[in-house]
Amino acid sequence: MTSRELSNSSELLANDENLTNDAATPQVVDSEQPVAETVGQPADTEQPTVDAPAAEEPVADAAEKPDAPQPDAADAQSMQFDSMTKQELLDALKELAQKSVDVIRDEVSHIKAAFFAIRKEEIAREKEEFIQAGNPEEEFAPKPDPIEADIKQLFAVIKDKRAELNAELEAVKAQNLDKKRAIIAEINAISSDPDNINRQFNRVKELQQNFKEIGEVIASESTRLWKEYQLAVERFYDLLKMNKELRDYDFKKNLEIKQQLCAQAEALDDEEDVVAAFKKLQELHNTWRETGPVAKELREELWVRFKNASSVINKKHQAFFESRKEMEQENADAKLALCEKIEAVSTDNLKSYAAWDEATKQIIDIQEEWKKLGFAARKVNNELFLRFRKACDSFFEKKAAFFKEMKDELAANLAKKNELVAKAEALKDSTEWKKTTDALIALQKEWKTVGPVVKKHSEAVWKRFVAACDYFFEQKKSQTTSVHAVEHENLKAKKEIIAQISAALQMDDTEQATAIAREQIAKWSEVGHVPFKEKDKIYAEFKAVRDKASDKFNLRGGRAQFARIDAAVESGNSDRVFYERERLVRSYEQKCSELKVIENNLGFLSARSKDGNAIVKEMERKIGKIKEDIAALEQKIKQIDEKD
Repeated sequence: MTSRELSNSSELLANDENLTNDAATPQVVDSEQPVAETVGQPADTEQPTVDAPAAEEPVADAAEKPDAPQPDAADAQSMQFDSMTKQELLDALKELAQKSVDVIRDEVSHIKAAFFAIRKEEIAREKEEFIQAGNPEEEFAPKPDPIEADIKQLFAVIKDKRAELNAELEAVKAQNLDKKRAIIAEINAISSDPDNINRQFNRVKELQQNFKEIGEVIASESTRLWKEYQLAVERFYDLLKMNKELRDYDFKKNLEIKQQLCAQAEALDDEEDVVAAFKKLQELHNTWRETGPVAKELREELWVRFKNASSVINKKHQAFFESRKEMEQENADAKLALCEKIEAVSTDNLKSYAAWDEATKQIIDIQEEWKKLGFAARKVNNELFLRFRKACDSFFEKKAAFFKEMKDELAANLAKKNELVAKAEALKDSTEWKKTTDALIALQKEWKTVGPVVKKHSEAVWKRFVAACDYFFEQKKSQTTSVHAVEHENLKAKKEIIAQISAALQMDDTEQATAIAREQIAKWSEVGHVPFKEKDKIYAEFKAVRDKASDKFNLRGGRAQFARIDAAVESGNSDRVFYERERLVRSYEQKCSELKVIENNLGFLSARSKDGNAIVKEMERKIGKIKEDIAALEQKIKQIDEKD
């Protein structure tokens, strides 16, 4: 990853991870429907029973906000601090720092705003005087303010106190959570002993009272804990069928309480102060939560009434935050679009340095668009940023991996080619002509399978390899063979082939003449070497009659097809001959593979199927044509080997 790319990722992290959005909207979330009653005690019991309290889940508590002063009181308090000097503000803050932090939040905020408003004006005056004195504006630096340092220190002290208070409250809630879980465990233990259930009723009522008296628990565990508690109580009442009259009495008492709660919740609709109405609703929720269930046939109706009243207050309360939410939603939508846009940038087809650079520019442009966007809602802002940063990091990690892979691959290819050069140079002085020829040809084939190397090394390593191969083949060509008798016999055989082709050219039976010519041309490659001094002459004679036969009988591998081989051989360029032979070998291997596929397919066809005979005939025709092509390629390869 380049330095510019690292910088972009760092800026994004700084811009988003330090976001604060203290204006999150508190909400009352509608709870789940009441939990259905569980199965009761077996029917053969004679004990009157009371149904278990229903697990009606109250509306979840919203996050409580600090008590805000009435608008008039807040304005008066703000004006009071606005009229103070810096020293007076510092003294006021010192006095507040001695109080409990849970009651001084608004006063501290007003002091902070008033102090820094004064400080801002002072700096503006200092700057104006600095410039009027003839000094450059860019050299201006505000003078240190000891009061500012003191007031910042007090802010830090108050912040630490607030953190300590919050920690203490969380510790108490954690203890309350453990206590309530212990009560639930004891109720469950009592319910597991049905033989002694009657004598344990008072203990269960005592545990229920204890549960209500214990304070708040950790918010994230509140709903789940309440459900566990209700299930434990229901199990005690429903499964073991306690006294029905007692249950009816409790239901009646709970009904009266919940009807009063419904009436009070409905009356909140007339409350002018929506925030105050919302807080009162939370208190009603707490009372509802602490109140036991009512008769089963009344549960749904009563719960719907209370929930509907709560929904009215919730909607009014949420309207206060809608304007802010709309802006945050627009920013969230824009950031989501950028996430999708950057995730859509594909790296699958980036196979070159230029392609990666172009894609990098695209990523950086998207990052610049991200920086221009404002904050989204706290709930999604961090998630969007993590998603965006993950996409950026993934791209640059893949880019770094590509550059490293390319570097490693080029280095590995260079090492392989140097190894092939070393092998070729070790073989160039060998006099084992056949064995060494095969070895060098194998090295040349392997060379072609190795990928590219760094440009500055490419030409040098290639020249070394070609020089070693050329040296050996030149030495081989300069040697003469002592098997003159065999070569003279081969010369006679080749002259006879030329005579046979010449005689075929004079025949009237074209079909017979074509067969003779084709047979003799194929036979030519099977005959071995001739004396070196007769080599070119006899080949020229053969070439002349072969070309005439190819033209007259329209033989596969006619004059146009042999011309390229002749030109390569007669040029004396070993590289050209090598590459022409390699081209023919590749064509030969391709035809063999194609023949194998068609022959396999032919084996699966059934002549009894519809149009089967026609398909088989067509495939047999293709097989015959491919075999002719293979024979022609074999002849051309042998021709090159013979001339070499």
